Parts: sequence; structure tokens; C-alpha cells
Amino acid sequence: MFLIFTIWYISVASVGTEELAHIEMIGNLFEQLIAGATKDEMKAAGFDGYFIEHGCNPFYINTSGQTFDTYSIGSKGDPIVDLYEDMAAEQKARITYENLIKMTDDPLLKDSLRYLREREVVHFQRFGETLRLAEEYYGSKKIF
Repeated sequence: MFLIFTIWYISVASVGTEELAHIEMIGNLFEQLIAGATKDEMKAAGFDGYFIEHGCNPFYINTSGQTFDTYSIGSKGDPIVDLYEDMAAEQKARITYENLIKMTDDPLLKDSLRYLREREVVHFQRFGETLRLAEEYYGSKKIF
């Protein structure tokens, strides 16, 4: 059991570290996209309140304005269940990036979003590999 927990923890920790880098990248993209925007342009785009409150820093809200909270985390403490939840989250992030790519004509922004999308695919694969190991462990006979 300790081995499975260790593999799961390393997988989650390394992906989690990279997810923090994704947040930084999104913040930088946002800052570059609004650079030089006038006050009136910010208001017309609906970013005035967000910018006043948060500047160019990422703030955990969805496109409807709902803030992130711990209820969004689907952890149950079971490695198999949690890995499926992690994999689902990666797929949700992937499709969000795909939809963002569809919403822009900027080739540089599309390249950045494609990079982030591909990292979500890699994370999904890493969690899948960890899930396979966990399922093999739980499915094996244990003789003591």
C-alpha cells in the first residue's frame, strides 16, 4: 500500500507543480492581451471590475463568475477514485483550452494555448499510468 501511495503522491505532486506554472502562464497571457488597453476598452470588454480587484493576477473564477472553493475538489481518500477524478479534471482542462483556441485568431496565443492543452494530455496519461499500477496492486493476491 505504501508503494501505491508513494507513486500516487509523486504523480500528483509533479503534476500539481506544473499546474501552478500553468496559472502563471495564464496570468502572463492575460497581462499581454490587455497591455495598452484603454479604460473604455476594459469596461467594454467587461474586465474593469476584475482588473480593479485583481490586476493581471489569475483569480479562481469560472466564466460565469463563480469562485473556486474546496467543494470543487473531488478527493475521497481512495487512490483509485481520486485518480479517476484527477483524470477527469485533466480532460476538462483540455477541452477548455480547445474551446479557448477556437475563440481567438491570434496565432501566438493559439500556440500558447496548444502547449497548455498538450500538457493536460500528458497529465492525463501520467495519472492513467499511476491508475494502472494502483489497479494492478489492488488486484493482486496478497499472501502474508
